[in-house]
Amino acid sequence: MKRRTLDILFSIGGLGLAVLLLVIGIVLTSNANFANNYVRDQLGAQNITFTPADQLSDDEKKVDCLVENAGKELTTGKQAECYANEYIGLHLKNMAGGKTYADLGEPQSQLREQVAQAQQANDPALADLQKQLADVSAQRDTVFKGETLRGLLLTSYGFSEMGAKAGQAATVMYLGVALLLLLSLAGLFHAFRTPPSEAFAAPEAKKVDTAA
Repeated sequence: MKRRTLDILFSIGGLGLAVLLLVIGIVLTSNANFANNYVRDQLGAQNITFTPADQLSDDEKKVDCLVENAGKELTTGKQAECYANEYIGLHLKNMAGGKTYADLGEPQSQLREQVAQAQQANDPALADLQKQLADVSAQRDTVFKGETLRGLLLTSYGFSEMGAKAGQAATVMYLGVALLLLLSLAGLFHAFRTPPSEAFAAPEAKKVDTAA
């Protein structure tokens, strides 16, 4: 095979691969933009604002991201992660001593049974048991709402991270396109500088010993 032909074939192949990477990069960029815009729009619609710096509790002041975002509107995935884990998570821990919605189910069921038994026996402790049940029920309801919001915010954070990864992958694709274009152009330049008759890896002609 002629060297020029081989250079042209490799260059055309490189250009084709560059086009393919460019298409993939455009798709990834589109996905990244969609994820970022979707997260921003959805979070912005919730009108969540971080607590101002002068209203942060002592525990909240120890959290860097709460201090950095103090008073700001929540619009990004990173902010959603901070609000979910550090703000809601902190308040849920302080409110229920670290107990989850599921954890509070058992004491609530036990108190319901005790209230039912106290009602049947006209137990004078009925009022106190009813108050305990009301407190646990209210606490469990609040924890449920907090855990639900926390889960939704973390879902938004995960979606934003997928967008960020897509953006990074798109950048890699564009760098690959640039590299392939340079190599392909160099191959074409070399091809047209190579004599048409030059063969690729042609065997060297054997020297004839004329001294004999």
